[in-house]
Amino acid sequence: MQNKLVSVLFIGDIFGRPGREVVRDFLSLNKEKFDIIIANCENASSGKGLTPNNLEELLSYGTDALTSGNHIWSKKEIIPYLGERYPLLRPINYPKEAPGKGNAVFTTKKGVKIGLINLQGRVFMQAIDCPFRVGFEEVEKMRQITNIIIVDFHAEATSEKCALGYFLDGEISAILGTHTHVQTNDARILPRGTAFITDVGMSGPYESIIGVDVDTIIKTYTIGIPRKFDVAKSNKSQLDYVVIEIDEKSGKAFSIVSKHELFERR
Repeated sequence: MQNKLVSVLFIGDIFGRPGREVVRDFLSLNKEKFDIIIANCENASSGKGLTPNNLEELLSYGTDALTSGNHIWSKKEIIPYLGERYPLLRPINYPKEAPGKGNAVFTTKKGVKIGLINLQGRVFMQAIDCPFRVGFEEVEKMRQITNIIIVDFHAEATSEKCALGYFLDGEISAILGTHTHVQTNDARILPRGTAFITDVGMSGPYESIIGVDVDTIIKTYTIGIPRKFDVAKSNKSQLDYVVIEIDEKSGKAFSIVSKHELFERR
């Protein structure tokens, strides 16, 4: 008898209103296809941070869990929402005194328990606790509850993401990179059964530089004066995501497929 598969949808960094809208439209037609829907939301509000209203908005579309990264602290009003009531995570390797939680276990409508861990890298980013050590410790604890474990690794360096992938290979179901907003062409299953992609990508304005107005970024590079990064105005939105199928019993990944889709804005 064939083992049952759990279908996981993970949506890449949601950027501003265009990102929220494209996620809304996609999930209105497709949310019933998946056992759990996870999205990185750290830039969902005006391209940096998350507001309580946008948190409620994303949950109303059908997302089951929301991960984040270094920009989750940009909107201070979200900090009280990082507690137990909302399925909103911040990277777990921040100091323990930091508000919020970095892991959670969710139960699907079919009664399957799925663990989720949010980690942040240290290469080219601020110095926080080691994602390798903290990640391994958290995985060991979570495996007492479920074999199905998803990790969002919010990091800059591709080498650090790949290293953590191989470090945790066979211990978790999937490790999915976020933060750089550019989807990589390396979705695969590692030798011991963990699904991996260096970066899932971004959901937001297509004609942009990682979501930001093109002229603003060019002037920043050519003139060198810091500018406010406004969300780009674009006639098209992109939706970057991966779909992972996981063996319910073993927690090993059966498949991972990455998607980069374009939609006309309404």
